[in-house]
Amino acid sequence: MRTVLTTAALAAALAAATTALAPATATAASSEAAARALGQCAAGQLCLWQNTDFTGARRTHELSGTDIESCVPLPRGTAALSLANRTGRPVTVYQSRTCGETGEFNTYPSGSWAPESPYQIRAFKIWER
Repeated sequence: MRTVLTTAALAAALAAATTALAPATATAASSEAAARALGQCAAGQLCLWQNTDFTGARRTHELSGTDIESCVPLPRGTAALSLANRTGRPVTVYQSRTCGETGEFNTYPSGSWAPESPYQIRAFKIWER
């Protein structure tokens, strides 16, 4: 009888532990799925993707390699259609390769994820604040 109680108690404890872990596992899985849906972009980076929905070739830029408040054109013949700003600073993206304000431009605060730009992004500026 004692073996049955111990086995039953062990089974109950195992079931409780499995139930307790299931939400954590589900949360981790949903976080991974969200990261895939948003695209991979590490803290401190500006990530630009060639296509919408964070697909295609990705370019990353960090503060250590980018002059603040300077126009940074993308390489000739390339453009981006989605972006993630995780720099900790606002970023303005431009339709113009020269950061001209006669074309389209938008400023995105840090923490922004834009799956589809309304225009081809050809340059950007990272602002001090």
